[in-house]
Amino acid sequence: MRVVRRFGVEAPAERLPGGQGTSWRAGALVFKPVGDEQEARWLAETLASVVQDGYRLAEPVPTPDGRWVVDGWTAARWVPGDPGPVGHWHELLAASRAFHCAVRHVPRPALLDRRSHWWARADRSAWGEAAAPTVPALRRLRSRLLHFTRPVTEQPQLVHGDLSGNVLFHDRLPPAVLDMSPYWRPQLFAEAIIVADGLLWWGEGAELLSSAGRAGEPSWLARGLLFRLDTVGHQLASAGGKPSDDDLASFDAALTLLEAA
Repeated sequence: MRVVRRFGVEAPAERLPGGQGTSWRAGALVFKPVGDEQEARWLAETLASVVQDGYRLAEPVPTPDGRWVVDGWTAARWVPGDPGPVGHWHELLAASRAFHCAVRHVPRPALLDRRSHWWARADRSAWGEAAAPTVPALRRLRSRLLHFTRPVTEQPQLVHGDLSGNVLFHDRLPPAVLDMSPYWRPQLFAEAIIVADGLLWWGEGAELLSSAGRAGEPSWLARGLLFRLDTVGHQLASAGGKPSDDDLASFDAALTLLEAA
């Protein structure tokens, strides 16, 4: 693999399980293709200098001649640990707070404004900055969620909007943060997405809500659920599809917990 050698690695590359199946490990580095090279360079430069306290980071690694992206690929330091937040929600939320404290000083990059993928569109529509996805089957769920949202006074900052599946856990080391998904929102939004994911995809319930602090409060949880619902909606609107029965049931069950809180 030519890209591996450009980063100074001679070891053979092997595909890693999980995620979207596009990451490869060669020696001590993990390689991943990127969709937006400008964003990838900015992220690498930003994360290369953050202080790791209370969490580990899969640190970006440049080529020997100082480049962060080669032929659409980036490299990061391989970190040990196991994926999956079940049984680790407290650690995950604590790692989120530590990481977001470390990046609180980062200035907002203008490049966030030009993103148009499903997740960026869902972020904007979840905050009322863009039109909601036009999927009739999701309208009632969305209306129920909007009932709980409230204006916020917390300051926005750089946040990782997809931590639930991108943190590794180790019995002797702090949790490791991977694959930054950047957004510019209050820190509690990142935590609310974690709680929403626990309800939607990992079968968690009222116990997670009660242990999540402010992120489990109805107004924040509704915002996290709305982001995930709008992501599904924008994907379906682009493809002309319909939500699965499993998706509808998951959101309905999460909403029922929210309404009972």
